[in-house]
Amino acid sequence: MRIKNIAILTSGGDAPGMNASIRAVVRTSMAKDITVIGFMRGYNGLIHDTHIALQRFSVSNIIQRGGTILGTARSAEFETEKGMAQAFKTMKKNKIDALIVIGGEGTMTGADRFSKKYRIKVIGLPGTIDNDLFGTDFTIGFDTAVNNAVHAVDQIRDTASSLERLFFIEVMGRYSGHIGLAVGLSGGAEDVLIPETPTDIKALAASLNNNIKKGKKSNIIIVSEGDEAGNALEIANKIKKILKEEYRVAVLGYIQRGGSPTANDRILASKLGYHAVMGLLKGKSRYMVGEINKKIVFTPLKETYTKKKKIDISDYNLIHTLAQ
Repeated sequence: MRIKNIAILTSGGDAPGMNASIRAVVRTSMAKDITVIGFMRGYNGLIHDTHIALQRFSVSNIIQRGGTILGTARSAEFETEKGMAQAFKTMKKNKIDALIVIGGEGTMTGADRFSKKYRIKVIGLPGTIDNDLFGTDFTIGFDTAVNNAVHAVDQIRDTASSLERLFFIEVMGRYSGHIGLAVGLSGGAEDVLIPETPTDIKALAASLNNNIKKGKKSNIIIVSEGDEAGNALEIANKIKKILKEEYRVAVLGYIQRGGSPTANDRILASKLGYHAVMGLLKGKSRYMVGEINKKIVFTPLKETYTKKKKIDISDYNLIHTLAQ
């Protein structure tokens, strides 16, 4: 069946570069004489038929913008049979032949279930700052989030050095340490606490004490928000009970998500948006399009959320070597 109409939505947390993906999908579709409809606020828009027609002028001057022009949300309603059935009615009503979704693990899970149940043609794009989706080296938004966090760490280190103060800096990533690891390595942190490795509070305290004795003027500890030992404040309090040292805690929070996407995120998002459309035209469905070793790959949707994307343990070890 020839594809005439494609729907696109962004779901879950926003990620810098989503707009670049939308732009690429629309421009590629237009080149293939395909109409694109954008549903607002993720799967909620698909359920309640809240959409806009996307044309060339609709995606002009958005490649450099953070967030998503379609809005985004997490949809508990779409997880129900009733919600999914209503979404399918919307697809039929608007004569939509295929769906492109941009988001993280929850988005891919929902797309996979929806496609399997109603035989909808679906392609997913990995749009999440967490970089935790299996099937791509990097997710859209990850590079920008890391750069935003590193900029903040650089500024905090100036104060940490001046006051000779211990800083615990919490970064996002939920239960994935990819952001923490990248920020720790590029920010020259003394240690990184991530969910994928055990956190030994006593060993960390001993290491920091050794740094202080050696005369280190600043000690930066990066804490992933999902670390097993607790959040940054909880860990800092545990360390103080041992060291009796003054400390400060900085929770970077949503500043990591915002702002203009980096060149790397714009390039990745544009490539994946183009290949999502081309994949549909070649008959692919229930896949996520990603990039591994600079090559475009299509990974079954189910694998993206059931297989664990591992961290690079050599980077973790390198941080500790360079922190001496």
